[in-house]
Amino acid sequence: LSSIGIDIIANAGGRGSEYAEVCLSSYLRVRMSYGCGYDQIPGTSYHPLDGILGLGRGKSSIVSQLQSQGLVRNVVGHCLSGRGGGFLFFGDGLYDSSHVTWTSMSQEFTKYYSPGSAELHFGGKATGIKNLIVIFDSGSSYTYLNSQAYQALTLLLKKELSGRSLKEAPEDQTLPLCWKGRKPFRSVHDAKKYFKTSLALAFANSGRRKTQFELHPEAYLIISNKGNVCLGILNGTQVGLQNLNVIGDISMQDRMVVYDNEKQVIGWSPANCDRLPRFKSAYYM
Repeated sequence: LSSIGIDIIANAGGRGSEYAEVCLSSYLRVRMSYGCGYDQIPGTSYHPLDGILGLGRGKSSIVSQLQSQGLVRNVVGHCLSGRGGGFLFFGDGLYDSSHVTWTSMSQEFTKYYSPGSAELHFGGKATGIKNLIVIFDSGSSYTYLNSQAYQALTLLLKKELSGRSLKEAPEDQTLPLCWKGRKPFRSVHDAKKYFKTSLALAFANSGRRKTQFELHPEAYLIISNKGNVCLGILNGTQVGLQNLNVIGDISMQDRMVVYDNEKQVIGWSPANCDRLPRFKSAYYM
């Protein structure tokens, strides 16, 4: 199979899982089940939600079903453009594995796409904030750190910015922490000259070598409607994430992120998410 777009042609609005025919090409149809989410939070919901596509690590996920029918390897990935849009793909045909940075999936936190524990680095140095249980979640717009890590990071950023021509803007309620410059910012590119110190989450692989997920300014800053620059890393403890730390969409922009369920690894590499790369065999949306 070379190609090819995925077109779900059945209606997903029933109870629980429904059967759908997924058109992978003009000559191939595959039957598989998929479902819609009704209660996304505990308690009774009077407003059913749908459109939740199962792409997790379980046997009932869409990619697991495609793999069981011999169509693709059990690999799912996405590429989110910083300009909006992007694509989702199944299989391993859209990337060169040798150009991807890989880290092992946790064997403890199997409900999530998690590399396990990480240590926060600032300016290329360890901060001492470690044992951060991290998950990758494309359903989250922002990135979240637990309260201890969040407080440490904001203190480091404020110290770095002291003496520079940025002032905190508490009147801007876009996000909890915003700064204003001498004139309104039009883009993160205009503001990032003030945020020169690198951020990273360092994951331990086999207890020795550490793989770093770097956070450049575009991966943690936004520009508000008021022209201020705001921190897109939030306090996860305050929103009920307890001790979980989430890498959200803001930090995955302009990268191809790959979840290889067969090799049990997560990978990422810089990418132009506005355009599909050449591919050997993969299904994309």
